[in-house]
Amino acid sequence: MFDFGVHLSKLQIEIVNNLIQANSAVDSYFNALPDERKSAMIALRTCLLQALPEGFAEEMAYKMPSYVVPHALYPAGYHCDAKQPLPFISIAAQKNFIALYHMGSYADAQLLSWFTTEYPKHSKSKLDMGKSCIRFKKPEDIPFDLLAQLLAKMTPQDWIVLYEKAFRSK
Repeated sequence: MFDFGVHLSKLQIEIVNNLIQANSAVDSYFNALPDERKSAMIALRTCLLQALPEGFAEEMAYKMPSYVVPHALYPAGYHCDAKQPLPFISIAAQKNFIALYHMGSYADAQLLSWFTTEYPKHSKSKLDMGKSCIRFKKPEDIPFDLLAQLLAKMTPQDWIVLYEKAFRSK
């Protein structure tokens, strides 16, 4: 038996167990998707996991796969519920569309302007967007290359600074 000197505290064990449970819940979400949306949602998840800067964590939040700034990086948590980590992006297969909820585009006018300018260069479909929600009615219209660029533009630290300026100061 080898001892690599790895001794976990109760808190570390709790964090690891939470990550395992979160990933199980996320996997369950994807496994339960209807076939006509499953491949596009898995591709979107893959895009997120590959393009997001290091530091974001994947978990279920508000019944959607979400990518958050964990409490380890931002102990204050979400201002609406400090027990929740700081949300950044969520994705969902809604009844009539696939949604990507990007809080950074909601809080950063310059990022939003960049995205809306670039979108027509990457997609034949018209941009269908709310404050933070980007809707894709047809899975084949999702511009994964553009989304990868969008996702890579903000680190957890960038999001924390922007979030505090936009939401915590109010």
